[in-house]
Amino acid sequence: MQIGVQQVGAVTVVELDGRIDSTTAKSFGDSLLGVLKPGQARVIVDFKNILYISSAGFRALLLAGRMAEETESKFALCNLTAEVNRLFDLGAFTDLFVIYSSRDEGLTKLSA
Repeated sequence: MQIGVQQVGAVTVVELDGRIDSTTAKSFGDSLLGVLKPGQARVIVDFKNILYISSAGFRALLLAGRMAEETESKFALCNLTAEVNRLFDLGAFTDLFVIYSSRDEGLTKLSA
């Protein structure tokens, strides 16, 4: 899996490519925790190029979500593919995260 981080205005975009599984979940989680800064972070994770996420990947997301709450940061996801969205639905994770249908929508909402 490849992880790219870029700043778009006040929002940090974490762009992923590949699979989030037991092999890649640690680096994914470390990247997320690294961009969540107390009180000033606005982070959106773009899932456009993610084909699969395992329970280890969901754990990394949950830890990042918890840290975002603790640091009063804004944390959202966008561009879930149909398969990844199905996995989120199965685990009831769609209720735990703010999810936008596109990066542009997420950037607009998080920038406000």
